[in-house]
Amino acid sequence: MKSLWLSVICGSLLLLAGCASGPRPGDAPTVNPQAQAVDAYRIGVDDSVRVAVWQNPDLNVTVPVRPDGKISVPLVGDVEAGGKTPEEVSAEIKTKLEAYVRNPQVTVIVDQLRSHEYLSRVRVTGAVRTPISVPYRQGMTVLDAVLAAGGTNEFAAADRTELYRKDGASTKAYAVRLDRILQKGELGTNYDVQPGDVITVPERSF
Repeated sequence: MKSLWLSVICGSLLLLAGCASGPRPGDAPTVNPQAQAVDAYRIGVDDSVRVAVWQNPDLNVTVPVRPDGKISVPLVGDVEAGGKTPEEVSAEIKTKLEAYVRNPQVTVIVDQLRSHEYLSRVRVTGAVRTPISVPYRQGMTVLDAVLAAGGTNEFAAADRTELYRKDGASTKAYAVRLDRILQKGELGTNYDVQPGDVITVPERSF
């Protein structure tokens, strides 16, 4: 009798508080817009930067950011670029060029984004063809990330897939019915992902 009452009480608490131990199909992650964008891009090592000086084509150059965070610019030499915005680098080059060019108009553009420290990524692990870490892009979904990993392999328990997302100091897990997405086109759990998400496809129990 005592165990029966404990079961009833526990079940009631789970229903009222939603304290089930694992993710439930009805749970949907919320996307944090601040995790998808930054106020201003800061140049990183390995980025390719294009410097253009108006009416001075000989000073135009496209250069990589070296491991020391600097770029080489005609006339002025090395300029610190790593960790700065394009506007900050442009202002520094303009100041240095004023010793050689009258009222220089300088534009700095990030030509290619290559710096790993500034590219947020989404990871796909477990029973997929190729476990990967892919750069996040706007509008990316769970299905996009899994397809980038080559899809599931023959050992996958696709309907037990989980999406893990950091939520402050904790990590939340969300149930993804991947088999229904792939086989039936049911997109109810094809959630939008955000930078830092981890998608795990477990293997079947034999």
